[in-house]
Amino acid sequence: MCGITGIVDTLGAREIDAGQLERMNNAQWHRGPDEGSIHLEPGVGFGHRRLSIIDIATGQQPLFNEDGSVVVVFNGEIYNYQSLIPELQALGHVFHTKSDTEVIVHAWESWGEDCLQRFRGMFAFALWDRNRQTLFLARDRMGVKPLHYALLDDGRLVFGSELKTLLAQGDLRRDLDPQAIEEYFALGYVAEPRTIFKQARKLPAGHCLLIRRGQPVPTPKPYWDVRFTLEQSITLPEAEEELVRRLRESVRLRMIAEVPLGAFLSGGVDSSSVVALMAGESDTPVNTCSIGFDEPAYNESAFAQLVADRYRTNHRLEVVGSDDFDLIDTLARLYDEPYNDSSAIPTYRVCQLARKHVTVALSGDGGDETFGGYRRYRLHLMEEKARAALPLGLRRAVFGPLGRWYPKADWAPRFLRAKTTFEAQARDSVEAYFHTMSQVREPLRSQLFTPAFKAELGGYSAIEVFRRHAGKADTDDALALIQYIDMKTYLVDDINTKVDRAAMAHSLEVREPLMDHELVEWMARLPSSLKLQGAEGKYLLKKAMEPHLPNDVLYRPKQGFAVPLARWFRGPLRQRVRDALLGERMAATGWFERKTIQSIIEQHESGARDHSVPIWSLLMFDAFMRHAAPQQ
Repeated sequence: MCGITGIVDTLGAREIDAGQLERMNNAQWHRGPDEGSIHLEPGVGFGHRRLSIIDIATGQQPLFNEDGSVVVVFNGEIYNYQSLIPELQALGHVFHTKSDTEVIVHAWESWGEDCLQRFRGMFAFALWDRNRQTLFLARDRMGVKPLHYALLDDGRLVFGSELKTLLAQGDLRRDLDPQAIEEYFALGYVAEPRTIFKQARKLPAGHCLLIRRGQPVPTPKPYWDVRFTLEQSITLPEAEEELVRRLRESVRLRMIAEVPLGAFLSGGVDSSSVVALMAGESDTPVNTCSIGFDEPAYNESAFAQLVADRYRTNHRLEVVGSDDFDLIDTLARLYDEPYNDSSAIPTYRVCQLARKHVTVALSGDGGDETFGGYRRYRLHLMEEKARAALPLGLRRAVFGPLGRWYPKADWAPRFLRAKTTFEAQARDSVEAYFHTMSQVREPLRSQLFTPAFKAELGGYSAIEVFRRHAGKADTDDALALIQYIDMKTYLVDDINTKVDRAAMAHSLEVREPLMDHELVEWMARLPSSLKLQGAEGKYLLKKAMEPHLPNDVLYRPKQGFAVPLARWFRGPLRQRVRDALLGERMAATGWFERKTIQSIIEQHESGARDHSVPIWSLLMFDAFMRHAAPQQ
């Protein structure tokens, strides 16, 4: 795991400022504290920070081909590199290292852009081919590793693993993108390809960008997508056997390392499955770590201990206080743009714990999206059955007004809380799922923004992110559609972003066996009934893992990495919320209605409504403004 950065003149061969490049590289020191190097040639500057994992002795970067005409900087792991080396040697390539990085330069020489089809792993890399005068940027299929870039006003292109590297260069315009702000308050993150800054972009997952010097910079193009065909006919026992075989292979590939290796163990199905299969592939006890909370409602460490005891792992548990809110400013600096997933706090802590004992940790991330595990999937399918009973036009006419007129009654018995049901029936499938995933929902989001800010938006709504991906999903299956949307949005921009920044803050490499693209493709061919059956999510995974895990782990209610936001904002953070959200910094933007913010705070403090998510979103936006945004 590493950090990459660079400056390339897309128009000619102007000299690259070595001082700028060094600043960019040092801005991501935390991603690779073991070594740091830069490469300069006319019009090209590459920087690399290294966290040594594979081929520690000779795998330094930037790395070159035999004659030095191709250079690469690379972040991630190519898990199948050992099988590609002899194939490339047979084509005449001479290897000078035993690293997966060198596979990239030789694969590019032999297969060009198609080299991406041969790589199995998590990666973001930049490659310069001097003979072809070509820059090639690429990001892995599932978006595990990040890559940001910007075309500057003078024709230079800058790139880096994190936005802070682009900011360190100094010439990036820092004006904020109103549409990115709308996406943040709707979704809790800025959805790729946007960043919070107008001039900067994220290279989308499964995309590459090929730039030929002297030619206009094109838009990135996709080289992979997942297709939910659901066409594979297979019995349940056959599917269970095949799934375990594929999981074992995926785990085995991710256990290749020359440094201490372990796993996160939350006590949930996904991480427990990974640990169980790791134990079967290891001659020594697996290193596992868990975070526990001093508040029982948020603590699932007992279930992690069940798995640790069964497989006799070297288990480390660290209990953290439920009032662990001192990380707010740290998180704002880590993420470089507004990001509101509060589970980033325990994720930061578990990465901090893991790094005390290992350099590489396997995780269970991606399991909910791949296997169909979220509770919201079941609820969405229930709503879809109801929506199917009437045409959309009639539903909008009948249920739309009912949803608007019926009062919000969080205080009332559940059978009287009909507002949400009416609203859900007035929406189409994509609208409904967007509403489910929204952090600050309509109409509150509209009430939060000033007329001036809405004018800047020009009618844009973050639902367009979901509609764009839904248009490419190529499926009419209700579960498959929202799995696809999640894989393109929530998984990449929330989960993977959270884990990458939290792990790299501690120079820890995290690997995700459940996001192996071959496993994801295979699961997408299976019928949805094997993923969600009745009220049971992850049906196939749970059945397949029954011989390997206790039923108490497999079939308990899903818990998640939650923190007690509602209590914080009525207690220890009450004054901080008021000072930040009603202070001069937020007011000076001209974007937020002070009366709406005041109402949100008062309703929450009184207990009339739970506005913890909107308050957290505003609090993290204020933290971003203090640490990363330009002065308004």
